[in-house]
Amino acid sequence: MRRFTEERGPSTPDAIWCLEHPPIFTLGQAGRREHVVAPGAIPVLHVDRGGQVTYHGPGQLLVYVLFDLQRQHLGVRDLVNLLEQSVIDLLVAQGIGAERTPGAPGVYVGGKKVAALGLRVRRGCSYHGLAVNIDMDLEPFRRIHPCGYAGLEVTQLADFGIEWSTEETAQRLLRHFLAYLPYEGVNQLVEGW
Repeated sequence: MRRFTEERGPSTPDAIWCLEHPPIFTLGQAGRREHVVAPGAIPVLHVDRGGQVTYHGPGQLLVYVLFDLQRQHLGVRDLVNLLEQSVIDLLVAQGIGAERTPGAPGVYVGGKKVAALGLRVRRGCSYHGLAVNIDMDLEPFRRIHPCGYAGLEVTQLADFGIEWSTEETAQRLLRHFLAYLPYEGVNQLVEGW
């Protein structure tokens, strides 16, 4: 992502990368090591996104948004809001009440975090993005203070009876997200999903 952003020029198409990671804890730029309580054998990686600490692993969808924000007519806060709203819309469409929590980026259901957000903007271009818990081992979240909050509980789509694969979740989420984007050219980026 960093290389893509560094090497991109004015005509480089925007991209959305959807993927899963092997088990890893990531500490954002402001991340404090004391929020990693007991990592065990799971590696801890310092990354250049915003936010504190989170866990990534199989059964979680990562959506990396590599956008020229000016071309998309978006500010950073706009992009955060669109990512959050896309997850909220995805869940509401399934009858699940989801919401934002002021001062704590991400999406919550009943006070439990279902999606985390961490972005980086460099030279007017975004990278990193969104993590949505689908059907994963949530135990590693108990080894950290998720997003810097001791005792913050996390949840996942499977806890609400949603049995989508990572790919199906990506397809559904991107339909919501792309509907909000002012720049229509990005729709070409997800053909084949």
